[in-house]
Amino acid sequence: MTPHTAPPGVADLPAAPYLVVLRRRVGSALRYEPLLRNGHVLVASSLMTAVVGAFYWVLATSWYRPETVGRSYAVISAVTLLAGFGQLNLSDVLVRFVPSAGRHTRRLLLRSYAAAGLCAGLLAGAFLALVPLIAPGLNFLRGPLIGPFFVAGTMGYALFIVQDGALTGVRRANWVLGENAVFAVVKVLVLTLAAGWAISSGILLSWAGALAVSLVVANYVLLRRAVPAHERAHGDGRMPPRLLGYAATDYGGALFRLSAYNIVPLIVLDTLGGARNAYFSLSWVIAYTLYLATYNMGSSLLVEAAHDPARISELGRRVLRHTGPPLTAGVIVLVVTAPWLLSVFGAEYADQATGVLRLLALSALPNLLLNVAIDVARARRRLAWAVALQAALCALVLGLTVRLIHPFGITGWAPPGCWPSAHSPCPC
Repeated sequence: MTPHTAPPGVADLPAAPYLVVLRRRVGSALRYEPLLRNGHVLVASSLMTAVVGAFYWVLATSWYRPETVGRSYAVISAVTLLAGFGQLNLSDVLVRFVPSAGRHTRRLLLRSYAAAGLCAGLLAGAFLALVPLIAPGLNFLRGPLIGPFFVAGTMGYALFIVQDGALTGVRRANWVLGENAVFAVVKVLVLTLAAGWAISSGILLSWAGALAVSLVVANYVLLRRAVPAHERAHGDGRMPPRLLGYAATDYGGALFRLSAYNIVPLIVLDTLGGARNAYFSLSWVIAYTLYLATYNMGSSLLVEAAHDPARISELGRRVLRHTGPPLTAGVIVLVVTAPWLLSVFGAEYADQATGVLRLLALSALPNLLLNVAIDVARARRRLAWAVALQAALCALVLGLTVRLIHPFGITGWAPPGCWPSAHSPCPC
């Protein structure tokens, strides 16, 4: 075939119909490949959230001081961490077992909601009691008004996580995109109103308001439409066997990964202060988009593996092939454009956080291999291997953070010839 020869069957077509045929074939491939279709929708949801989220943080950094931004993000990290612990990893459990639950889907979902909400609330209350010991920079959360809102927000965010797993499990990934769009837009609107009224806690208020609205919208779709349709289509399904044992073991691994992702901002806040935490946190917000792309493709892998366990190895390879090249391109874009991206938030962010953003972006490449290995192990129910990988991740991230943050600051490294002495931190 010469470079100008069309594929067989379309050689006699003019250019425009040829493009139509190509689009139809691509659409047909995606339509009959749920792994890619659902994974791409989830990735699109992450990208949309990242774009609107970047705009949100541009507004936040324009209207609030770095100390306020850093402190607010530390609260959001605490909520994310506690909700992640409190939801008992039921989001991933639903991704794994809802496809085969059939007529038991609603009962499985409601029980998951109850367990996640109760556990998240208890953890939030315990966190408030221990704040003076473990996170003194967040002592303001113990106030009589903000304390109950902190507990309620943590419970709500736990349900938010669980509902994403349920929507993915019933193959309604498009509604994950929809709920995240609602969350992002409402968050920006409430922040704008709060800043206009000079409300000092506008960042936290905007997250709480957006969370409430998105929970109502998503659960209306989930409980009134998606779950009934799934139960009708899979009426022969049954309650998954050994569900509690799987959930308990998988939860152990999830605790390690959540700790690795969400404790670092608290360490930065208490070690270096609110301003430095703002520089680190916004870098992490941007780079985490790359992590989410990998996580979402892994969720799609778990759903399809539940429908066809014999294809687990093939599905893992397809995730690597379809995620690796665009992820590499995304890493290169972030590394090259880091100072310009951060300058949108202010000159001090570009000056202080460029190195952090580049390092976090580069870390997304080995994270792809790690995530696929973990998800394949979970799909095969080799949970000891999955837990061990996540435990190693947690130990390395938190151990190196504590060891390196004092001498080297938020980057955790220094250029050659600029190493700190035993008596002073890095002078560069």
